[in-house]
This record gives sequence, C-alpha cells and structure tokens, in this order.
Amino acid sequence: MKKQISISSIGSFSPLGKTSDEIWKNYLNNQHFFHLKGAGGDASWVGSLSEVQQKDVEDLRESDSKYRYLDNSVLYAILAARSAFKDLEISDLDAGINIGSSRGATGLFEKYHSEYIETGRSSTYTSPSTTLGNISSWVAQDLQLNGPEFSHSVTCSTGMHSVLNAIAWLESGMAKSFLAGGSEAPLTGFTLAQMKAMKIYATEDNEFPCRALDMEKSRNSMILSEGAGMVTLSSSEENNSLASIEGVGYANEKLKHGASLSKNGKCLQKSMKMAIGDLNVNEIDAVVMHAPGTIGGDLAEVNAIKKVFTDRLPAMTSNKWKTGHSFAASGILSLQMAVLMLQHQQFLPVPFSEFQQKPDKLEKILVNSVGFGGNAVSILIGRK
Repeated sequence: MKKQISISSIGSFSPLGKTSDEIWKNYLNNQHFFHLKGAGGDASWVGSLSEVQQKDVEDLRESDSKYRYLDNSVLYAILAARSAFKDLEISDLDAGINIGSSRGATGLFEKYHSEYIETGRSSTYTSPSTTLGNISSWVAQDLQLNGPEFSHSVTCSTGMHSVLNAIAWLESGMAKSFLAGGSEAPLTGFTLAQMKAMKIYATEDNEFPCRALDMEKSRNSMILSEGAGMVTLSSSEENNSLASIEGVGYANEKLKHGASLSKNGKCLQKSMKMAIGDLNVNEIDAVVMHAPGTIGGDLAEVNAIKKVFTDRLPAMTSNKWKTGHSFAASGILSLQMAVLMLQHQQFLPVPFSEFQQKPDKLEKILVNSVGFGGNAVSILIGRK
C-alpha cells in the first residue's frame, strides 16, 4: 500500500438489517434469515429483506417521482449509501463513487422484456432504467456528490473490485475519498432458475438450509439473497475510522468452463498471498471466506487457505449460512462482518462447521471474494 487507506464508515441494507447495532445483534444468534418463496415443489429458499425494509424501499420509491421507475438494485444502493454517509461530516463533495452489480436491474429487465415479447413494443423507461450505470449515477444524484462515478460487473466479486478501484483512485491522488460497494436484487424467477439449472442451489429443508463451511455436506446448498453494501474510504489518517486497509490482492486463473474454480483455488492463493505481502502469515488472525455453500467452492477455498497458511491455520468463518449469497454485495457484507469482529473483539464462527477455532486476538482479518470467471479479491484489514 502506497498510502494509509482508512475505512471511514460502512452502510448496508440486507436481511441482516440496516444499522450496525441491529446487524451485530443478528450475528450473535444462530438463526438464519431464509424463507421459502413460491409454492409447492417450485418453492425456493431465499434471503429477502424484512417487511420493515421493504416498506423503506417503497417509501423511497414514492418520495420522488424520479425514483418510481428505478430498479430495486438502485434503491437498495441509495439506502445503503445514505447509511454509510449518515454519521460522516462530508465536506468533500468531489468524493468518487464506484458501485457495481453482478446482475443489474434484473427485475425491470425481465418485466420490460416480457412486455416486448407480448406486444412487440418497449417502454420509454426501458433503456435508462436497465442501464448498469444507473446505480452509481443515482447514488451520486441522491447524495449530491460531484466526483467521478461509475459502475461495473465482475460477477460475485464485484463489490470487492469496487474497493480495489477506489483504492487505486485514492493512491493516485485523483480523489481524497471514495464510496465503493455493490448492490443486488436477484430474487426473480428467471435468476433463481439459472442457479437451479447449474445444480448449485439449496433444496433441503432443515435447520440450516445453506451449509456454507460444512465440509461433510453431500449436496450443494447456495441460497440467493438481496441487498446492498457500501464502504467509504479515505486516503487521510482518521482518528475515528473503523479500520485500516493494510493489503489488497487480486488474481485470475485458467478456466475449464465459465463457472469453474480449480480444486486448490489457485486464484485465491494468489490473491491472499498478494494481500498478505511481506507479513508473516501467523499475523493473520482470521479469514472471512467467500464460502457460498457449494461443495466445490467451499473445498477450493479451504484448500487454498491450507496452501497459503500451511502449518498454522487462521480462524475461518463465513456469513452465507446466515444471509445467503447476494452476488455483488456479498463481499462488502463480509468486509462489514470483519470490521464488526475487530470492533467488538469477538469472533463469529459458523455453528455447524468443523472449523471452530477461535483466535487469541483479532488485529488483522483477511476477507476473500471469488466469482465466476476464475477471479478473486482478498483485502486485509487491521484494527484501529
């Protein structure tokens, strides 16, 4: 790292809640936030927002006529960004924004495409409201920021790539502060069907339907979730910052197919080593893993950690058994989990996992994210 990068704040809007206190309280119990959507044999496990949060979304939609035709992925991002900025005294109106999404305006795209198939015509609102850049641009409009704003899609590691991009801008001196994150509203029939077609979706009805980090599971158990996560970063050293970013890593690996990941997670090995840098691996107290609940994905990441840390494994955990997989937002939610553990000095294990080792201290936590396309991002954060 060329400069000291501080995490000034984190805002999220997910099944875990919308405030830090609520989210931490929900992390402390062994309950998940899934329910069945649909009926009969077509019902699917999903991680959806609470009724209170859904009302927040509708209130936002009705608060401004310009918001009525925006996709939920944009509205979630606005609410998470407001949360991130709520407790900050923002004087830098030139702060940059980079918010990505894996799927983008899924709900609206499906709606407008269906209308086109039926009528042969498209709504006037189709093109502007389904454009991926909508997310960052509308957040910029809502917060009245004048800095650079852009969106991107790098599958499931999209949110963490936003952080990488923000750090590059900060280290270059082209910006002093940045809002980075991801937003996803994927709980549509078509998106669920895509995941089921890949044979990776949870089908069992038990106490914990997503078995992330259960290394004995015999079936895949990924569950889709919705929400948004935002982190504000600064290149200045702040006394009231939440944590510092001490290293970043990124890597790709050769693909066998579009959703492949090597048995030993080669891209994750590379990204973790890059993030750790010259530090002794024994200084890493814990890893918040991507661990989506698939047999191959969980095993590849565990194997990668064993390759990097060899004799002494750090404490390992994941939040997807509780929240599900929110694609672009998932990495930011993992980053938030790591920051909360540093703040509260309490490790959060997966209740049914064989990995129950608790660290002696929590000073440095590595956060992983990996996505389709064989790409990985690892970010090392340290306690302030």
